Amino acid sequence: MLKSLMTATAALVLSAAAAQADYTLTILHTNDFHARFEPINRFDSGCKAEDNAEGKCFGGSARLITAIREARARAQNSILVDGGDQFQGTLYYTYYKGQVAAEMMNLMGYDAMTVGNHEFDDGPEVLRGFMDAVQFPVLMSNADVSGEELLAGKILKSTVIERGGARIGLIGLTPEDTDELASPGPNITFSDPVPAVQGEVDRLTADGVTKIIVLSHSGFGVDQRVAAETTGVDVIVGGHSNTLLSNTHDGAQGPYPTMVNGVAIVQAYAYGKFLGELSVTFDDAGIVTEAVGDPLIMDAAVSEDATVVARLGELAGPLDEIRNRVVAETAVPLGGDRAVCRAEECTMGNLIADAMLARVADQGIQIAIQNGGGIRASIDAGEVTMGEVLTVLPFQNTLSTFQVSGAVIVEALENGVSQVEEGAGRFPQVAGLRFVWDAAAEPGARIVSVEVAEGDAFVSLDPARIYGVVSNNYVRNGGDGYAMFSGDDKNAYDYGPDLADVTAEYLAEYAPYQPYTDGRISRR
Repeated sequence: MLKSLMTATAALVLSAAAAQADYTLTILHTNDFHARFEPINRFDSGCKAEDNAEGKCFGGSARLITAIREARARAQNSILVDGGDQFQGTLYYTYYKGQVAAEMMNLMGYDAMTVGNHEFDDGPEVLRGFMDAVQFPVLMSNADVSGEELLAGKILKSTVIERGGARIGLIGLTPEDTDELASPGPNITFSDPVPAVQGEVDRLTADGVTKIIVLSHSGFGVDQRVAAETTGVDVIVGGHSNTLLSNTHDGAQGPYPTMVNGVAIVQAYAYGKFLGELSVTFDDAGIVTEAVGDPLIMDAAVSEDATVVARLGELAGPLDEIRNRVVAETAVPLGGDRAVCRAEECTMGNLIADAMLARVADQGIQIAIQNGGGIRASIDAGEVTMGEVLTVLPFQNTLSTFQVSGAVIVEALENGVSQVEEGAGRFPQVAGLRFVWDAAAEPGARIVSVEVAEGDAFVSLDPARIYGVVSNNYVRNGGDGYAMFSGDDKNAYDYGPDLADVTAEYLAEYAPYQPYTDGRISRR
């Protein structure tokens, strides 16, 4: 009897201790990978084999899988999640669409991802094909897909996974303006992230889930708003703004994690250059008591998995003839850095806009406008391959020409500079005109002056005059907020040559090309 009583007492003590024990979860995360399955150079573009052999390059799926394997071995409990935008960015996506991303993510053992805006670049059909191929849930809470038969019932708002005896709730979030940023089609509507997230948090907590992570492809600013205006969220794994949060790496835009309203926010730049590793400790009530970690840089110190290298070599076969073709030469690096081309005149923006305008100048076109978000990489000095050009301009956009009034041009430029603080892709890189804008003014009233090239001089833009404009078909059809360019009343032709081909041919004509800026965009 005494022995039985002692045994029962010991069991109760152990049970109470277990109930009060902390639980630690390691969250491994990536975001904005953009089909960078092979290593990248310091410009986020393709890395030459000899440079990779010399240890000068970063990332790539073969390094990433090694780092994931090693991180899992360090952790008692871990999950691997992605903050969206696996699609688009290299010839791998152009040729294979989402199938290589699905294969690599399955191989790495992802537990979930959220939908990024670029997952809609080729409409719901390609996204559905990717979802049919992956072995994990794809999440999006702030969209109604019930009217889109390809996705209805397929995309989840949230999911629950178990790890080490704990139930973990995961909620997806995508940009509210995805209809402007991509091609989701007319059957999907997007909504405010805050009530969408709160609704899923409430549903999960009612089900007894106390550990909740939001996978957010909405940008660092929106993530901070979601953290501040919701209750019950523990961690936000971010994406979209390509933000590096770190306690050790140069160029970080904030600490890792950044804490807002008790919520740990993390993001790991882009292109597979880093693997985020956040260790979160929860008490028995599901309250976060500690959140520590840092992004791990995928440099030469991380070995490449031989099996993945070999598989990518097979997949690269059909691509090599295209991307290895040398098309031009540049005297110095061509700057396509995201932070520059979305905020001010940049050398890559000038090249692309000049190339567009030169191609159609004999058609009476006077002005070129290229969205900064369409510029995806820089190019280093020396020989320029078609693969490098396609990494800069991966979207298979075509040239579109149309006619609008000077007043519409001003409206378009106002749109272009309206979200500079957020790093939005709508910032206009231009040719054939120059403009001054005031960053301190309210959005919608920032353009100070606009002048258009007339011969060798510039004259003030006439609001009533009709001007010929060239852009890419994405902008012409209203992408990045350029709705003023869309419609059937613009005498438009939307089926011009591919923008990457036009840029490559312009580079070849002026080889060795000398990158430059000339003050066509000025900030008061």
